[in-house]
Amino acid sequence: MYGGKMATIHNGAPIQIYAKLKLESNKTNIHLVWNRGLYVQGYSPTIHPTTSIDLSSISTFDVLSGSASSTSQHSDMKMLRVVHGAINAISWGILLPMGAITARYLRHIETLGPTWFYAHAGIQLFGFVLGTVGFGIGILLGQMSPGVEYGLHRKLGIAVFCLGALQTLALLFRPNERNKFRKYWKSYHHFVGYSCVVLGFVNVFQGFEVIGASRSYAKLSYCLGLSTLIGVSIALEVNSWVIFCRKSKEDKMRRDGLIATSSDKGSSGIHN
Repeated sequence: MYGGKMATIHNGAPIQIYAKLKLESNKTNIHLVWNRGLYVQGYSPTIHPTTSIDLSSISTFDVLSGSASSTSQHSDMKMLRVVHGAINAISWGILLPMGAITARYLRHIETLGPTWFYAHAGIQLFGFVLGTVGFGIGILLGQMSPGVEYGLHRKLGIAVFCLGALQTLALLFRPNERNKFRKYWKSYHHFVGYSCVVLGFVNVFQGFEVIGASRSYAKLSYCLGLSTLIGVSIALEVNSWVIFCRKSKEDKMRRDGLIATSSDKGSSGIHN
């Protein structure tokens, strides 16, 4: 038989409740689940909140030594959440956008040749493999915390993973330049790729909200990296439009005969 007291608060005034618990023979541990209620309905307390913190508020109390310890699973889950968030932020939130930037702005540089394609495919493949690991850790976290479900974050994660898998399969079924289905493949590849990037951004920020890191240095670091990518994209986009407008102007001047074409320059040295 063990006697003790419990402190609670009612209308701002503390109340001490004394109670006795009968333990099983040869056992001195009590598994305690504690929580707080929002309000009382009649004479009965209502259900407590069901956030991850509320559902993991458990500890083991040893009445013989007076020590209490939380379960090791909670600390393991906390570490897995950090690893899950870091991997997914790097893969879906940084590497995949980098691969898209590589394909969009480096493919028009003739001096690079096919190098841009290998860089694009390598970055995307590495990002997808890393994201698959993060996705697997997310599934493991769901299995370790039954009853805790983040509906929007989970649905976005599944959607992003499926789109990333479709992009990887697109590399295997890529038709050559002369194939009549090439234009349809390019439309599919661009739509799925940009959708995956946008949803990846959204889900990374959703993940920060889920783990309660909406005002953390981790989110600040990610925002700085994302801002750098956006700034580089804007600069490269402006440069691409400048080059496009310049080439369009030169082509118009050639059609109007204001600039000699290469064939005209070659024939100007031939005299009858």
